[in-house]
Amino acid sequence: MGVASSVNVPYAAYLRVYEPLGAFPEPERGHWARYARRAVLPGAQDELRRSLADLLPTPPVAVPVHESADAFVAVVDGVVCVCPWRTRLRGWLALQELAERFPAPVLDAVLPPVVRRQAVADYERWLERNPDARPWIRTATWQVPLRWFVLFADEEREYGKGADGPRLRYRTPMVQARRRVARGLRTLRDSLEEGPLIDGLVEVGRWLEEFHPRSLVELDYGGLVHMVPEAQLAEDRSAADTAEGLAALRAGDGVRAGEAYERLTERWRAVRDRQFAN
Repeated sequence: MGVASSVNVPYAAYLRVYEPLGAFPEPERGHWARYARRAVLPGAQDELRRSLADLLPTPPVAVPVHESADAFVAVVDGVVCVCPWRTRLRGWLALQELAERFPAPVLDAVLPPVVRRQAVADYERWLERNPDARPWIRTATWQVPLRWFVLFADEEREYGKGADGPRLRYRTPMVQARRRVARGLRTLRDSLEEGPLIDGLVEVGRWLEEFHPRSLVELDYGGLVHMVPEAQLAEDRSAADTAEGLAALRAGDGVRAGEAYERLTERWRAVRDRQFAN
């Protein structure tokens, strides 16, 4: 249950890994064990709201000064698993992505160069002390990357309505996610030339290998549910379309694979195009 708020922060989806408490060394394990016993835990909107609040000061805070001590919590077969927010690390990684996606004049208008330079210097010093650090959460704005759907099966889809509106997510054991990535890569490499789809899936697979084998992997549509019409959301079977496309490629049925891919790309192109609407 999240901390109450009347404000929703759109429009991002998340790929999260929840690790069992035993995967963490002390004293961090003890911290998360105590944390998980709290009566009220923050939710996804609370995490986003806190991170966006740093952008309001002048100059904005590109990356939090201190690392978050919060996490998402899930109980899997009686085992407590946590997904640390690691907001500071994710802020540095997001800043790198912004620099790759937008020209300097646009970035300067949002985050002054002096702010970005300081953030880069802080990250380099931090990385020297934490060379093996990795985030438990990946974020995508205005879309769900198609490679993320390879990790899940349609029967793992959870769609429903809560106090904050509709919710759509998938959850699967880590062993299943890794198995599907490996099988998907074999299929794509046997059928297609090397390219962004294969490279992206390889990168996701490497990320998954960093975590405990008894972890839980979650794909959460997050804020996207607030900008996709509810009827379309209820009919969204993107993991099923992805699985069908891969099965068709394995069977050598290029026509059926193309149809599944077209359904996926059209669905998510329509979502991405909404960011340019008035």
